[in-house]
Amino acid sequence: MTDKKLLEVKNLNLAFNPGNANEVKAIDNVSFDIYEGEVFGLVGESGSGKTTIGRTILKLYEPQSGEIHFEGKDVLKMKSVELRSFRKDAQMIFQDPQASLNGRMKVKDIIAEGIDIHHLAKNKEDRDNQVEHLLELVGLNKDHSSRYPYEFSGGQRQRIGIARALAVRPKFIIADEPISALDVSIQAQVVNLMKQLQKQEKLTYLFIAHDLSMVKYISDRIGVMHWGKILEIGTSDEVYGNPIHPYTKSLLSAIPIPDPQEELSRKPIEYDPTSETDGKKREMHEITPGHFVFSTDEEAAEFARG
Repeated sequence: MTDKKLLEVKNLNLAFNPGNANEVKAIDNVSFDIYEGEVFGLVGESGSGKTTIGRTILKLYEPQSGEIHFEGKDVLKMKSVELRSFRKDAQMIFQDPQASLNGRMKVKDIIAEGIDIHHLAKNKEDRDNQVEHLLELVGLNKDHSSRYPYEFSGGQRQRIGIARALAVRPKFIIADEPISALDVSIQAQVVNLMKQLQKQEKLTYLFIAHDLSMVKYISDRIGVMHWGKILEIGTSDEVYGNPIHPYTKSLLSAIPIPDPQEELSRKPIEYDPTSETDGKKREMHEITPGHFVFSTDEEAAEFARG
């Protein structure tokens, strides 16, 4: 991880059906940075806005306000040529490996789609060689290139999705719950592969998930989301070892313990969300170095006292 900011998100706001009775505030004044070479984990329960943030960063959704800077350039102001270049540098691995792969295309054509769009192959032979290399990179056999997605298991399909994302040689990958649709036995394999590729290919990840133990394993820093807001940001060790916000404490208390005796005595902490709707002015406060919590000035002073 370097000190260079690869991605900066500032005061991002996005609502679905704005101005209507069924308006949903999916992203509520969210700000965070991701440094080059790091894995930034984004956790929270379903519906907290994690996936929406990932898609908004790639400009698949248009926010109402805020800024997204990638390598210093404003993503939201990019026109077609710049946006094309940005989408080569920033790729996505999707949650459902079955739904995200075109069942009518052979694996080699799925993986090479980005290569074709961005003209990254000199000729057909070079294209085939790149696909073979990518398949080997993600732990698949080069003979798999002529098969169709339905011929593979869920874990193998996700590896194809990872190969497709890597095909255009990106700098930044948004992994949107990449293991939640997989068997538990396969999840660790895919996460280990992603860790290995991150070091090997010098990648930066935004890793979105609700499995807290897996996020701790892969992430350098973590942001905790609830109701469209980021409530806490810190290093993986700090957030897990010293959670400050009541919602973070509640989330962590719900992690099952792999010991039957301890699991019986585990008492999940209930979270009261009324503090998020009481109308008081809250913003991110640095409680300890690098550990930020969304709070009022008074709450921040209390958190700092411990």
